[in-house]
Amino acid sequence: MSNAMKSVAIAGAVAAAMTAQSTTTAEAASKEKCYGVSLAGENDCAAGPGTTCAGTSVTDYQGNAWTLVDSGTCQDIELPEMADGSERKGSLEALDRDLPA
Repeated sequence: MSNAMKSVAIAGAVAAAMTAQSTTTAEAASKEKCYGVSLAGENDCAAGPGTTCAGTSVTDYQGNAWTLVDSGTCQDIELPEMADGSERKGSLEALDRDLPA
């Protein structure tokens, strides 16, 4: 293989890698952490005290457990009412509700 062909191949590989990285970064930027919306065992990483990482929440809608959602949708996710009949909503910050006993 000539040096010119090697250079073209390397440039193509670098361009492909940069495109993949920018797509991943753009997708991550369009997501946000939403607390209190995941079911037990379905949270994303770092669910707060008593949990270590993804899938370790033990309570449905655990207030200190988060999951990634599309930006701007966290507080619009439909959730069942709490036991006392009050509305349950997602939050961009950890909540003190529905924590494990």
